[in-house]
Amino acid sequence: MSLSESLEGFRKIDLNDLDFNNIGSWPPAIKIIAGFVLFLVVMGLGYNFHLKDLQAQLDVQRSQEVSLKEQFSTKAYQAANLDAYKEQMQEMEVSFGALLKQLPSDTEVPGLLEDITRTGLGSGLEFEEIKLLPEAAQQFYIELPIQIKVVGAYHDLATFVSGVASLPRIVTLHDFDLVPAEVDGVSTLRMSILAKTYRYNDKGETK
Repeated sequence: MSLSESLEGFRKIDLNDLDFNNIGSWPPAIKIIAGFVLFLVVMGLGYNFHLKDLQAQLDVQRSQEVSLKEQFSTKAYQAANLDAYKEQMQEMEVSFGALLKQLPSDTEVPGLLEDITRTGLGSGLEFEEIKLLPEAAQQFYIELPIQIKVVGAYHDLATFVSGVASLPRIVTLHDFDLVPAEVDGVSTLRMSILAKTYRYNDKGETK
């Protein structure tokens, strides 16, 4: 059958005469067209339900590949500089040990209080209060707060603060509060300050 005859036969076909319960009786031209349409439908469904998921998985794998390459590059750099890192770690341990030696032990706290008191009296101040507050444990150290209230002239207060900061042991000063005061008819200043010293937390636990 020639192509022209097939086209002529297709034009003569009435779709209403097709028996969908007996596809085998359809003309060859209709069978070819129906098969082609069915093929397109199957390919479309296959892409939508299978190939589309595979494409998404491929995109994920490509993204992971980029991330793994970056991790490999970072670890390769770290491995190449491992000796330098070890040397830096040793230097940090030495520095950390030197800092720990500046932290007072429990038995040294009374001596620290005496040093603070001596510094204040030497600066010409009058102590109204100096007392230890409850400890606050951190991961590597324990804070020992000391509440201090003194009265004196402005320059004497400045000398006291400088002297406390210069003590051999680590002492930090916080929560400054200055208000006018009068002692024996003389105008002065009252300073409330929170001093913190530290000791090593050998248990490494936070309360």
